[in-house]
Amino acid sequence: MNLAYYEFKGEVMNKSDLIEALSKDAGIKTGKAEEVVRTVFNTMAYDLAIVDRVEIRGFGPFKVKNYDGYTGHNPKTGKPIKVKPKKLPFFKCSPELKERVDTFK
Repeated sequence: MNLAYYEFKGEVMNKSDLIEALSKDAGIKTGKAEEVVRTVFNTMAYDLAIVDRVEIRGFGPFKVKNYDGYTGHNPKTGKPIKVKPKKLPFFKCSPELKERVDTFK
């Protein structure tokens, strides 16, 4: 990314900021940049649901962790409740990303 084209204005980069940065850096219209970002996110989400892992070299892997169901308790009533099994996504950054974040000025 050529940061000369992008001036970050907020405290947190959100999807709209990413679309704007891509649009300016790649020299494409905002609508096309939005389509690209949406396609990347949707593809990653779909692949995580199907194969449980997406890895972007130099950035890090996204993994899905599976949790078994269990019996919990309702905090208000104290009655036992069944909690269904679930899958949650996790991200672990690569050493390259850690280095880039640590040395970027």
